[in-house]
Formats: sequence, C-alpha cells, structure tokens
Amino acid sequence: MVNCFHCGDTCLDVEIKHDEKSFCCHGCKTVYDILHDNDLSYYYDLEKNPGISPKEIAGKYDFLDNETIVEKLLEFNDGNTQIVSFLIPSIHCSSCIWILENLNKLNPSVKSSQVNFPEKTVRITFSAEENSLKNLVILLSRIGYEPYISLDDSDKKEKNINRSLIYKLGIAGFAFGNIMFLSFPEYFEHSEFWLDQFKPFFRWLMFAFSLPVVFYSGSGYFVSAYKGLRSKILNIDVPIALGIAVLFIRSTIDIVFDLGTGFFDSLSGLVFFLLLGKFFQQKTYSYLSFERDYKSYFPIAVTRLFKNSEGKTVEEQAEVYTVKKGDRLLIRNNEIIPVDAILIKGNALIDYSFVTGEAEPISKQSGDKLFAGGKQQAGILEVEVLKPVAQSYLTQLWSNDVFSKDKTGVFENITDNISKRFTVVLLSIAFISTIFWLMVDPSKAFNVFTSVLIVACPCAIALAAPFTLGNVLRIFGREKLYLKEASVIEQMAKLDTVVFDKTGTLTTNQKNLITYEGVALSAEEKQLLTSTLRASSHPLSRSLYNILDKNDIQTLDDFEEEVGKGITATFNHNSIKVGSYEFVGFSDENNSEFKNRTTVHISANRVYKGCYIFNSEYRNGVAKIFEQLGTDKEVIVLSGDNEGERERLEALLPKGTKLHFNQKPDDKLNFIKNLQQNGKQVLMIGDGLNDAGALKQSNVGFVVSENTNVFSPACDGILDASQFKKIGDYLNFSKKGVQIIKWAFLLSLFYNLVGLSFAVTGHLKPVVAAILMPLSSISIVVFTTIATQYIGKKLRMDINKQS
Repeated sequence: MVNCFHCGDTCLDVEIKHDEKSFCCHGCKTVYDILHDNDLSYYYDLEKNPGISPKEIAGKYDFLDNETIVEKLLEFNDGNTQIVSFLIPSIHCSSCIWILENLNKLNPSVKSSQVNFPEKTVRITFSAEENSLKNLVILLSRIGYEPYISLDDSDKKEKNINRSLIYKLGIAGFAFGNIMFLSFPEYFEHSEFWLDQFKPFFRWLMFAFSLPVVFYSGSGYFVSAYKGLRSKILNIDVPIALGIAVLFIRSTIDIVFDLGTGFFDSLSGLVFFLLLGKFFQQKTYSYLSFERDYKSYFPIAVTRLFKNSEGKTVEEQAEVYTVKKGDRLLIRNNEIIPVDAILIKGNALIDYSFVTGEAEPISKQSGDKLFAGGKQQAGILEVEVLKPVAQSYLTQLWSNDVFSKDKTGVFENITDNISKRFTVVLLSIAFISTIFWLMVDPSKAFNVFTSVLIVACPCAIALAAPFTLGNVLRIFGREKLYLKEASVIEQMAKLDTVVFDKTGTLTTNQKNLITYEGVALSAEEKQLLTSTLRASSHPLSRSLYNILDKNDIQTLDDFEEEVGKGITATFNHNSIKVGSYEFVGFSDENNSEFKNRTTVHISANRVYKGCYIFNSEYRNGVAKIFEQLGTDKEVIVLSGDNEGERERLEALLPKGTKLHFNQKPDDKLNFIKNLQQNGKQVLMIGDGLNDAGALKQSNVGFVVSENTNVFSPACDGILDASQFKKIGDYLNFSKKGVQIIKWAFLLSLFYNLVGLSFAVTGHLKPVVAAILMPLSSISIVVFTTIATQYIGKKLRMDINKQS
C-alpha cells in the first residue's frame, strides 16, 4: 500500500503520481502544488505527512456574501482592515502552525496571522480592500484548514476572564514576603538600638501590609462563610474566616497596646497558601467548551428561496435566526436542517443519529415532516419551514429544567463534610480551655482563646483537596480525559452506576462490520457490483464499496438511483439491483429475519443473490470495560437505536447487562432521574445531542469525542475516543485521589494537635505560629504532590500493560 505524500492516508481508490510523489486525491495534489508554487515546501520538512485532505467547498460559504453575517463574525472592521478569529479543528502539529502563520505568502492581503495552538484557533488580520472574508475562508479550506463556523458564532460574546484570584494571590504574596522580612529580627529578640528605635514603625508597617490581605485577598472567605451560616451550613470557610479575623484582631491589639509584634506573618502566609490552593485547582482546560448546545452544531446561515418582482425564484443567503414559518429553504447535500419543516421537493435521506441516536439514515418523501438537527445525505431538498430555530423540536431539549440547574451546588465535597465536625470540635476546645484558664489564671484566658482559634485554623485541611485534585486533574488531562473542574473527581469516586449510550459511544463512527449472506457472487457480478456502488452517494453504498475490490472499475451502460430505495445498473446486457429487499424485486413480507437490521440486498439478472449485513463496529475493549466496571457497579446500555443489535450486544457484553432500546432523548433523561431517585450515583457516557439531557441530569456526564475541539454537548468531562478503554482505570484512579485527601487530612490533624498543645497551655508565641503554620501547609503540598505523582505513574503502567 502506498501512502499519500500530503496527508499520509492510504491511496485506496486511486494513486495520483505527480512530481515523483504519490497522492490519494486531487485535493491533496492541489494543496501540494499551492505550497510548492509559493515556496512553502518547508511545510513538509517540519512534519511527515502533516496535511489534511481538503473537502468539497463549492457553494458552501456563499453565506459569507451576506454583510450582516460577516459583520457578526468579524472582531474588528474599520473599512480598510478587518480582523477575524476562526476555530480550525484540523490544527495538529508544528507544520499547521507554520503554514497558518505564513498565510501572507499565499495571499498578500493577509497582514498577519497568529495561531493559538491549545485552543486550535487562528486570528487573521487582512485588508478588506484587497480581499473578502469569503475568499479567505475558501483559501483556508483549499489548503486543508477549513474553519468551523456555526450558529454559535453569530451571537458570540466576549470571554469574561475573571483575574481577581490572580490579583488577590499577588497581593497576598507581596504582603507575605514583606511582613516576613519585617518580622524576622523580632524572632530573635536582639536588643540593638536601631531595632528598638524603629520597632513600632515596623509593626505598624506590617499592620498596613495586612489590611489589603484581610479586606481584599481574604474577603472571599468571609463572604462564603456568611452565605454558609445563612444557609445553616458549616462549610470549611467558616473556621478559616474565623481564624483570619482572630489573627487580625489579636495582632492589632498586640501592636496598639505594645504587647508584641502580633501574628501578621502567619495571617498573610495563611491567606497566601489558601489562595495558592484555589489557583492550583482552577479549571485547566478552558480551551475546551463544556457548555455547548445546539447552536454549536447548527449552521450560521441557510439558503432561502423567494420570488422577485419578476416572479422568478431567487436564492439568498439568510441568517438562520431570521428564518420564519412559511419560508422556503434549499438544503444541500451534507447540510444540517436547522428548522422543523415539510419536505416539498427532492428525495430526502436524513441522518438523525446525532439527535435521536438512530444509526440508519431515514428516507422521506414529499409531504413528510423533517425535524431540526438531521443531516441530508442525498442531493438537494426544498422545504417549507414549520417552526423556526427557537421553536424546533431540538431546541425544546434545552427547555427542560435540568439545563438551568447547577450540579455542583447539590454536591457536598469531602472538605466541607469534615469541616462540620472540625468547626464544632475547634470551638469546643477554645471555650473549654478559656473557661479553665478563667478559673486558674484569668490573665491568660484571652490569650488561650485566640491562640486556639489561630493555631487550629484549618489551612492544611483546606489545602489537601485543592492540591490533590489539581494534580489528579492534570494527570487525567495527560491521559486525554479533560474534566470541567476538579470537583468532578470527588463525584467520580462515589459513582455506583454507569450508563452508556450505544451509537457513537460504544460504537465507532469510523467503520462498519459487514458480512455477506447468500449465494456467492461470480467475479463478473462482483465487478459489476463494485462499479455500481462507486457511482452511488448513499452512505451504506460507500461503506460497502470501501471493502470491495477496487480494480477494473467499469464504465456502466446505464445507472439509476432511487434515493432511499436502491440502485439499478447494467453493463454488457447484465443487470444488477442493489438496495432494499422490496426494491430488488421480492416481497418484503419474506424479509422478517432481517427486521431491525441494516442490510443491502442484491439481485443479478432478476435472480436474488443475497445480502450484506451491516453491524456496528464496537470500540476496542468494550467487553473488558463492562467486565471491569461490573465488579462493583451496575452497568446499563441506553440506545435510541432499534433492537437490531440486541443479540450481538448480549453475546458481546457480560451476562445480565441491562439493555434498553428505542430511547428518545426525554426517555434517557427520565431514566437517569429514576435511578437517582432510587439512591444511585450515576455516570452517563454519551456523544450526541440526544444524550444532552441525560448527561446534564446525571451526577457525572462524560462525552466520548473523536475530535475534542469540534462538537460535544454540555458535560462534565470530554474523553478522547482513543482512550475509551481506560474508563474503568479513571474511576479507580479518582478513588485513590480521594484516599490521598483523607491521608492528608490525618497529617494536617497531627499539626493541629501539636499547635493546640502550645495554644491551650498559653505558650503560643508568634515565632511558633510562624514556623508551624507554613510548615503544615508546605508539607501537605509536598505530600499530596508526591502521592498523586506516584499513583499517576501506576495508572500509566497499568494502562501500558493493557495495551
């Protein structure tokens, strides 16, 4: 087999020789010529086979002639210079970056172009006088970097990046460093003239540095503690806010009455480490969208038909949001239908797999109703709009209350769970020890009360979860599971039920498993069949064609295709029919054995030969995953598809696996809800819009994606399809992460006990607090980092063994 010089794909159908190189198609050859003619051949030196084969783009971007749509896509436009940013999913290597940042060599109107590789976007500045946005998009498509433009781009909002945590962390760090520097001489109590002379000044300077730490950097803890108490919840921020307040008040009293230097160093260090923990576990994969809906999938514009003043039918490119009931639309091959509509003209073959989960395309005739979200797969359609985008069946999926709920609000994490008991115990120790000293030595009572609240402030406890979960989050990312936020890891550790979608999740969209049943075809019949399938655009025909012999393709004498039914062809007086059982000339009543199965039947010269049966190709390791998960979890399959695959799934999966077919999107959502009402913690794993409600309703929702940068519905995590077989390992790894948090809690408890021994006896000095509090924080960070890296290495080793 010869591989294409440009894209690296195998040259299956044809091998094009050009310039002593092989190409799989004319598109790859054209891109090579474009780069070669513009002295950009260095593209191939950076990476081997870096290119992407360009797709057919004729008429696809006509909507960019509409100035209203163009204006919504542009970031800047002064009439002369325009700036636009595009998502380019095919960016994958250094060659991609190099060629996209050298667009000016392909088109001089481009002034500059800058690639953001993690987000797979390119920002282009170009001259509006020399070029148009449409021509720029066509240029990108011609060289294999087709932009992904969707309805979501029409109402794009500026990203509101909240940098307040960074500012708070910076101020706390600056104050911590300076206060430690100013406090250092007092730890040793040297009696030198200049120290004694300036001691009050240094103390008030430390007070000044502490003000922004308490009232700005630490303000979030007071707000959170207040909200928790108002809701009658003792969260971890209650003892933290109490500790910060006591540290500040006690330290201020110390310097006002010249009792000592106070605990300003411990105060600033406490806030700094706490904010550092928050920063560490912040969302890492902001370049991925975990909140997508139908707008990320729908086209930004559609071809609308109307009659002009002369009575002629004219086409116009209209923004989808402007389409209303009664409008006539033209839907081209491979276009998404963005509205509910009635089919007027054309033969419709609609793929609803992304909306309903049904794998087989559905044939529709004139007068039939078409739903939004389906993709036309056979020629041009003319439809009349029944419901615009906002009222279509698909958008109603997002009207369910589940999409307005925040999952994280109903989940109590392990830190808050422990803090309930911790706060009660802390206050109890503080009051008991104070009462004791009021009876023994009242002069020490206030010192003991404040010391207990200071030294027992749960800084180390509050840091255990953020640093552990932050490390686990990054290890998951390295293994291509991208989580929305670190709190998802704790929820993963509690799961007891796993629900899988079938189509696109358990099955791969890359290929089908095809078997033949019937009378063996002669060599001549095989040759005629291959030639017939080659001329068809039906997806099943293309799949079948790809497995048949590609040699000796014949030029047919006659060819006719009835969309949704089948194909008829003749060559040298031999005829062949390919399609449904009824189409090839036999009664469909005798076809009961193939009911609910995807088949292509064949008759040659009016004699029935047999059929090819299409079975979904399941992902590698599906059976093993179910066995692994089934040891301690209930595993269920929900599918919008029919029961045609039941027998095969029952043979493939462990005995007793629950299978539910013909599940509509609402059925899936309600199924998950019923499980939760029975006390189940549910993980839903899906891939399409039909799973959106179930993904949102579940405790944790994962999307399996072939391309993580294109479309995936709202979810808690995006799993690269190549890592599907690791799901069980990921769930076990999350449990180990939670175990590390618990061990870190025990370590922090040890430090609290040591500190309390100083506090309750009235011997807590600033130098002790300055050593003990940072030491406990740093040791927790070191412990959690080493522990998570160790279990991360074990995860990688276990995965490598399975591979």
